[in-house]
Amino acid sequence: MSLPPLFDRLRLPVIASPLFIISTPDLVIAQCKAGIVGSFPALNARPAGVLDEWLARITEELAQHDRDHPDSPAAPFAVNQIVHRSNDRLETDLMVCAKWKVPIVITSLGARVDLNDAVHSWGGITLHDVIDDRFARKAVEKGADGLIAVAAGAGGHAGTLSPFALVREIRDWFDGPLILSGAIANGASVLAAQAMGADLAYIGSLFIAATEANADAAYKQGIVDGRAADIVYSNLFTGVHGNYLRGSIVAAGLDPDALPEGDLKTMDFGTGAGKTKAWRDIWGSGQGIGAVHAVEPTADMVARLTGEYANAIAALRTRAGLG
Repeated sequence: MSLPPLFDRLRLPVIASPLFIISTPDLVIAQCKAGIVGSFPALNARPAGVLDEWLARITEELAQHDRDHPDSPAAPFAVNQIVHRSNDRLETDLMVCAKWKVPIVITSLGARVDLNDAVHSWGGITLHDVIDDRFARKAVEKGADGLIAVAAGAGGHAGTLSPFALVREIRDWFDGPLILSGAIANGASVLAAQAMGADLAYIGSLFIAATEANADAAYKQGIVDGRAADIVYSNLFTGVHGNYLRGSIVAAGLDPDALPEGDLKTMDFGTGAGKTKAWRDIWGSGQGIGAVHAVEPTADMVARLTGEYANAIAALRTRAGLG
């Protein structure tokens, strides 16, 4: 099965993952103009009425870009909806997405038939986060158009399965859009994701260090300075296992090597104040940050990824004896 036509505008087979707190219109617009899917969590727009303003700005600025650059139109954008019961904004935010006919909706922490039907009613598509084959099958049964396989090493709420195992199990029965997430931060890894059977790569942690990202300067520097060994996997902070920067855990006065178990009841997507919270104080990150060497504009990041991707294709052809 080929990808839906809306992906034809991509200049690199990449979706930038929605980063809680960090992804705002500045980052999304820069990502789309650079030729990759930009995305943000609906909950980043606070208070709820701000979501309408954000979608108006993104839609209008990308349309203007297309008018000014007909030979290199912007890639589509996506909005992430948290389906978990703690999100009391879901229904209202979906109505706003319907108003602006958001082209791609990424769903996380729950799959619902009515949500998929709603997105389809305005011509959009849904992509659902999954960490194993069981959840993948449930998502497709409930009407998801595509799957985001969140493998070991991904930033934020991540699974534990090898990408080789996870992609292969899903591809044994699913021929729809498949996106791979997990420690992808350079062009060679984008090509590797495709070689495994994924259609697109899902990149998040790299863009925390983007100039346009709404992240604390210390957080961005932590991404630049960090390596895979600096990532800690824990369910303490939200009740669901996720990957976090070791330095931020230490700064919060906790021992990253002796964290207690969390409880799913602790999951809370409010901004919070006066206490340590993920993702404000405990910083999410994937294991691929060793490839991040500087804080720089999104356009430069995507240009470098594109060059690395082309070089990886050429190198692979040589190794395979294809000239």
